[in-house]
Amino acid sequence: MVSIVDVVGLLVILGVNTGAAALLTRFFRVRLHTRWGAALYAVLLGALALTVLTIVLGGVGLGPNLGNPATVIGLTVVLPLATGIAFDYFWMPAPDDVDLPAEYREREGRRDRRKL
Repeated sequence: MVSIVDVVGLLVILGVNTGAAALLTRFFRVRLHTRWGAALYAVLLGALALTVLTIVLGGVGLGPNLGNPATVIGLTVVLPLATGIAFDYFWMPAPDDVDLPAEYREREGRRDRRKL
C-alpha cells in the first residue's frame, strides 16, 4: 500500500525534475546558437541530470518503491524531461524575443566584437 508520504515524495521528485529540465532547456537555448544543438543537449544532458537527481532524491528516502526500473526512468526522468522541454519551448518566449536591459545589451555587443 502506498502511503501519503510516498505520494508526496514522488510529487517532490517530479516537481524538482520538471523544474530542472525546464531550466536546463532554457540555459541551452540561450547559450547555444544552433538549430538542433539546444534540443540535443537538453535531451541528452537533461536526461543525465534528471537521472542523477532521481538517484539523489530517491536515496534521501523520497518516493515509493515503483518496482520496475523502467517505470522509475519513465516516471521520474522521461515524463519530467518532456514536460520541462515542452514548458520552455511552448510557454516561455524565445530567447531572441526577450528584451534585455541596456547594460546587458552592451555586454553582449562587446562579446560579439571580440569574436570577430
